[in-house]
Amino acid sequence: MRRETVETRDGDVWTFDWLDDERSGASPLVVLFHGLEGNSDSHYARALFAALVARSWRGVVPHFRGCAGGPNRLPRAYHSGDHAEIAAMLDAIRSRVADPTPIYACGVSLGASALLNWLGRGGADAASIVTRAAAVSAPLDLVAAGRAIDSGSNRIYARHFLQTLKPKALAMARRFPGLLDTDRVARARSMWDFDDVVTSRLHGFDGTGDYWTRASSKPWLASIAVPTLVLNARNDPFVPAESLPRPHEVAPDVVLEQPEGGGHAGFAHGPPPGRLDWLPRRLLAFFDGDRAA
Repeated sequence: MRRETVETRDGDVWTFDWLDDERSGASPLVVLFHGLEGNSDSHYARALFAALVARSWRGVVPHFRGCAGGPNRLPRAYHSGDHAEIAAMLDAIRSRVADPTPIYACGVSLGASALLNWLGRGGADAASIVTRAAAVSAPLDLVAAGRAIDSGSNRIYARHFLQTLKPKALAMARRFPGLLDTDRVARARSMWDFDDVVTSRLHGFDGTGDYWTRASSKPWLASIAVPTLVLNARNDPFVPAESLPRPHEVAPDVVLEQPEGGGHAGFAHGPPPGRLDWLPRRLLAFFDGDRAA
């Protein structure tokens, strides 16, 4: 793995982790946008990169700001509708690879939501950057997903995310006095609370309700003009099955796959604890042109 520090146009910094292979030449490049508090060491990233190595393809994980092991410079983080960040990252990646290298973009969970937001807004223009795309376990309707993660036994997952999100927010508040209400950050016990006091405040939304509504990717599925796989398990604890789109709600270039099992960003199969190789195989098959599971 090769780590690159990339200066952003607004004076901040990204961290790109590259999978390079001396045998790869001009082979395709897979860009993986990670999920909430994920990184290049997340289980799905490691599984995908192992599959890329096996076929001598290249890969890169562009980390969202603050997710590569250290703080970023500006009072900004990342969010589920961050289409501008996806666009800027992909522009930077495209400038680093030779034409006509095929670029395949894949997002997981929050990264999938942001990617779909970019694809929908970009329409046919997105095809000048990426050849195909895939969204895995995207919370397509953030209102439904947010309510799900803050309900019942799922609250254990919300508490897990808050264990890293809150310290990062408090550290940012110390560097930028007056930016955030630190008492409210410290008291946050749900994703609604955190998004209300931090995510919406940092990224120009009028509270959680406005953020979850405006950043949802589901309304953009009808505008996508790049072949795109949208893969959601119907037993995903964070993404209620009733919130998933139906074929008439998406563009012809969008392939919906909604298997009964798979959970959230796992799709493990075989005896417990299960193997994680099904998802990388499905993604690479789609990038090869196979629309069917």
